[in-house]
Amino acid sequence: MTLVLASKSAARAQILRGAGVAFEIRSAAVAEGPLKAAALAKGEAPRHIAESLAEAKAVAASRGTTDWTIGADQTLEFEARLFDKAETEEQARACLQTLRGKTHQLHAAVALARDGRVVWRNTQSATLTMRPFSDAFLEAYLRRNPEIATGCVGGYALEEEGVQLFEAIEGDYFTVLGLPILPLLAELRRQGLVPA
Repeated sequence: MTLVLASKSAARAQILRGAGVAFEIRSAAVAEGPLKAAALAKGEAPRHIAESLAEAKAVAASRGTTDWTIGADQTLEFEARLFDKAETEEQARACLQTLRGKTHQLHAAVALARDGRVVWRNTQSATLTMRPFSDAFLEAYLRRNPEIATGCVGGYALEEEGVQLFEAIEGDYFTVLGLPILPLLAELRRQGLVPA
């Protein structure tokens, strides 16, 4: 049986590789912007939006095949609002200034689908508190990490220098990276897709 990751995320692929899971990458044709906009218009919470996006990716990439397909997504929630990836350095700066010295949540959702139907799903959340870093630190951080600032939700990658932005983290490390690997591995073992 083939296991497929319906994601272009290098971090998610690395997590699976690190766990010794064999898989193929197959992009999912999902228009995330309109899905998020529709969900927000209905008043859906950021956690539910992560779940909807993960399921949509898994379903889209699994249509017409019996391959087991993993879809995953992550959202950042601060004061009940959804935060997206910054498109510019100015947006990244504003986001980090907003989160500085405060607590936010990351919601990581994962779904397994076959032939266009979700057969399993799981969502985990982590709570992160940024330290009250100085403006000088923020400017130096943005200069050193321009790709991360605009390539990762929240403007940080915890596995890199972004860890210096924080004073406390509650929750699973892999959830922060965007893939709740432990429940996923348990389901893959249950389905006979990885050794038990």
